[in-house]
Amino acid sequence: MSKRLCRFLRCALLAFVIGCAAQKANAAAPVVVIPLSGAIGPASADFVVRSLARAADEHAQLAVLQLDTPGGLDQSMRAIIQAILASPVPVATFIAPSGARAASASTYILYASHIAAMAPGTNLGAATPIQLGSDKAASESTETRKQIQDAAAYIRGLAQLRDRNVQWAERAVREAVALSASEALEQKVIDLTASDVNDLLNKLDGKHVRTTAGDVTLNTKDAARIVLNPDWRSRFLATITDPSIALILMMIGLYGLFFEFANPGFVLPGVAGAICLLVGAFALQLLPISFVGLGLIVFGLGCLVAEMFLPTFGTLGIGGIVAFGIGALMLIDTDVPGFGIPIGVIIGVALVTALFVFTVSGLALKARRRPVVSGGEAMLGSIGVMLDDGWAQVHGERWRVESAASDKQPEKGDRVRVTARHGLTLSVEPMRGD
Repeated sequence: MSKRLCRFLRCALLAFVIGCAAQKANAAAPVVVIPLSGAIGPASADFVVRSLARAADEHAQLAVLQLDTPGGLDQSMRAIIQAILASPVPVATFIAPSGARAASASTYILYASHIAAMAPGTNLGAATPIQLGSDKAASESTETRKQIQDAAAYIRGLAQLRDRNVQWAERAVREAVALSASEALEQKVIDLTASDVNDLLNKLDGKHVRTTAGDVTLNTKDAARIVLNPDWRSRFLATITDPSIALILMMIGLYGLFFEFANPGFVLPGVAGAICLLVGAFALQLLPISFVGLGLIVFGLGCLVAEMFLPTFGTLGIGGIVAFGIGALMLIDTDVPGFGIPIGVIIGVALVTALFVFTVSGLALKARRRPVVSGGEAMLGSIGVMLDDGWAQVHGERWRVESAASDKQPEKGDRVRVTARHGLTLSVEPMRGD
């Protein structure tokens, strides 16, 4: 009887273990939600690329990229698209919530995604590349035509890859057309519409998706959800890559170095300036900058510094401010929304820069005009009184002296003036008429 009981218990335990393993195997893998809003830039690209890598590490069955953006930089857009195309986890780009938009660069991202969805009340399109100072003449230039042709071919290839409306994709680039959610679904630009992420996951349950890792069947109805928000690295990168912040960091760096060079020995301004200058330079190299604009900024600063040392009566100073302002306007070589430098910031930085340079240079010049009060040079011109033969009291100290005048030797009690110093011996001359 005991043997039968033991055998029964072993079978029951084995069945329990097998059941637990099967339940764990059948449990739905998590869904990663990546919210992305605002202009797409280097920080956005870094955040999305790292989030997709984390989704793969978490063995997620789906990554939902929730978009609400006016577009962004071409280089950042292409980095996100490359990450989507290489992702072993299916990516569903979802334009949400209602009232959101996916314009310009985000249209390409939606076309590159495995699944494209929109919430009611959202819009998509206007994917024509934006150029600085675009006008009718510029739109007909060879360079602009080449850029539009390249963009059209790029989005056409993405549409063919995902079996979406190729004709409308090309029109979005060439004619800057846009669609609402219902129109996009009707013209097969997107796969479905959903009111929110929950509704999207319910509608995607059981859908078959092909990725670089093979075919995947989604089981999203009851899947756990992981929302990835920007971490400190993404927030820091987003802050310093703001063109206004990058410009201000560069100027603070130059202020610190200029102050340190004008007043050696303070150390702190030089260290802080070097750090700000390097961080600002790192931010600018991630942005599409115009080297002509950067050159004008440097030239303007040079003019402001030269104004303090050359008698130009304000010509260099005014020219430096004008050059700095024009350079700051030209610094960011794109007209993408969210990546311009406001005119108020430029005027404020220019005025602060002029005031800082004039103040620091003025203090430095004033310091140079002060008489020397230490070292050997401080002895020149000093007045002393002769003591014994060959000795004199200068600045309250006894010095060995020799006469610089051959016609008259100073006597004890005579007042003498120091004309030179040779080691510990002073050359003096008697003071006449004093």
